[in-house]
Amino acid sequence: MTIRAILLGLLGGAAVCGTSFFNDRILRQTYLVGNNMPVSVYGALILFLLFVNPLLRRFRLNGGELAVILTLTLATCSIPGSGFLRTFTSSIILPYHYEKLDAGWRDQKVVQMVPKRYLVDVNQENEDEVLGGFVQGLGVGDRRSSPKQIPLRPWAKPFALWLPMVMTLWFALIGLSVFIHKQWAAHEHLPYPIASFANALLPDAGSNRCSLFRNRLFWIGAGAVLFIHMNNYLHQWFPEYLIPIPTRYSFSALGKLVPTLTRGGGWTLLNPRIFFTVIGIAFLIPSDLSFTFGIGPFLWAYVVGFFMGYGIDLNNVIEGSYWYTGLKARMFILFGANVGLFLALLYTGRHYYLEVTKAALGLGRKHTLDPAAVWGCRVFLGLTVAFVVQMTLAGIDWQLSLLYTLILVIFYVVMTRIICESGLFHLQSNIFPCAILWGVFGANSLGASTLLMMQVISLILVCDPRESLMPFMSNSLKLLDLRQGKLGATANWSAAAMVMGLVLGLAVTLYIQYDRGNSIWEGWAEQAVPTMQFTNALAVKRKLIAQGTLESSEAMSGWERFANMSPNTICMYGFAAGFVLVLLFSAARLRFRWWPLHPLLFVTWCTTHIASFAGAFLLGWIIKRSVVKYGGISVYNRLKPMMYGLIAGEVLSAVIPSIVGAIYYFCTGQRPLAFQVLLG
Repeated sequence: MTIRAILLGLLGGAAVCGTSFFNDRILRQTYLVGNNMPVSVYGALILFLLFVNPLLRRFRLNGGELAVILTLTLATCSIPGSGFLRTFTSSIILPYHYEKLDAGWRDQKVVQMVPKRYLVDVNQENEDEVLGGFVQGLGVGDRRSSPKQIPLRPWAKPFALWLPMVMTLWFALIGLSVFIHKQWAAHEHLPYPIASFANALLPDAGSNRCSLFRNRLFWIGAGAVLFIHMNNYLHQWFPEYLIPIPTRYSFSALGKLVPTLTRGGGWTLLNPRIFFTVIGIAFLIPSDLSFTFGIGPFLWAYVVGFFMGYGIDLNNVIEGSYWYTGLKARMFILFGANVGLFLALLYTGRHYYLEVTKAALGLGRKHTLDPAAVWGCRVFLGLTVAFVVQMTLAGIDWQLSLLYTLILVIFYVVMTRIICESGLFHLQSNIFPCAILWGVFGANSLGASTLLMMQVISLILVCDPRESLMPFMSNSLKLLDLRQGKLGATANWSAAAMVMGLVLGLAVTLYIQYDRGNSIWEGWAEQAVPTMQFTNALAVKRKLIAQGTLESSEAMSGWERFANMSPNTICMYGFAAGFVLVLLFSAARLRFRWWPLHPLLFVTWCTTHIASFAGAFLLGWIIKRSVVKYGGISVYNRLKPMMYGLIAGEVLSAVIPSIVGAIYYFCTGQRPLAFQVLLG
């Protein structure tokens, strides 16, 4: 680890946090982060290795230094986009705006049900400046507003509440990543496809050059993908001269042959889209995994369609009024599978985890342990306790806070495991602790106010988990391992990079929002997220009023909630089904060599966006099976560089329009044409 590597890593984090909101909202190109393999980072890495590093001659960066730079930069990728800042500021100020538009909110005073420090301090005296400036924008025409115009004082209290809580959770996840790393990387030998791709791009050990860049098949794959996407990008600018190359194909006519599938929401599956990154990943991972990810959404659609035939909609909201955070069987099926997989992982590594935990608590050790793992465990345990305390101080009973934190840990560990084992870089499980506790305790036990507070906390912390810190850190730690890097020291610097990135990203985001106002709003961040928790609370409050239990439910606290639990029956059945299925498939996979489906099926088959990738996963699986069957393992190994090329080509295809769009915007002052390579 060198000083220049640390400085460049901090600079990379600053670049990601400082430019993402501008690219995503104003230029509207492919998100600079967007998933757990951010195109901004890997695209910049490829461009740097091709055009900049060779010019540095004696000062070229080696693979170890680049691994440190990547680690620090990737840690900050959980901040600027969907991981946090995409929705954070809007969710703590815009409820006041929507209260003005919704008579039901005003009648039931749902905004007043949360403590004042949860939201920005908006009152009659500052409403025009604080709320009106955020909604309408302070810029006039082409004249940009001054940063001094932003009213920061009303934001102080919610920032003082949320930012320490968020940082505590993030630092705890860094410690947890270091804690479990050796078990996954050295004992269970997970493949880490994303880390392997990054490692293949870096200069070879003892050299300043990358052998992959000298492989002809790599450039054939990358060139073909670049040609397709760049042709389609140029077609948007010059439609009269170019013909687009389709990457989406429609087989909707076949829907008549599979009514159960279409009844279960399978129309997306009949309109597959080619993602070359997914094809490359599917070629590199075990065949049963790629087949599972490809067939899983079809199985889920059939299951949903089957139950729909009996009038039961597994996707529908059982209680509440907003599907995303409402109570539904689908989330509990997914959570049951997550708990089953978590317990299996805990059992597999029980000896290692127990030894490290004992050492972390000062209870002695029987074997030589990695000091970084021991300190990682200490950081995780200490900050987890601190997080529970922070939730309690925010108004949630300590018992609920403890359960809430446990659900978060299960969620993050399982999600990280899926990504490290399978390379599923775009994963959005949407398991909300608030909804899980809602289904377990029931609204009559929690009360509308406590439920609303937990929903607000969930939408602050884990609103859109496809850009989460722990998968970034786990892949980075594996890359550091491959390059003989220092895990503990780099993890500490990653925490420092996140503090810097949060400050910079928050300042840039808040300035652009106050400058542009609702001209840059999007339906998700400025309309759905600031309202869904309050619409759910409104529905629950009206239900409790109708039942005559509102006052008694609001009066409950502590252990009294446990004595009056009323679990939702459908949700409990869903939880049991997911739990049992993942354990059965795990046992079958161990017992039968021919078993075709991986148990990760049940923690991914109904996740958001997986259906969009199903066709590409199946295509990658077919390609791999054909290559291995007719060419053997030698041909398969020779074609790996081409698959790396497919991934690299699509990453570059997403980054180049962002660069061109930024240049066009600054030269002309006009917004460039949007071009999306990956999912938005």
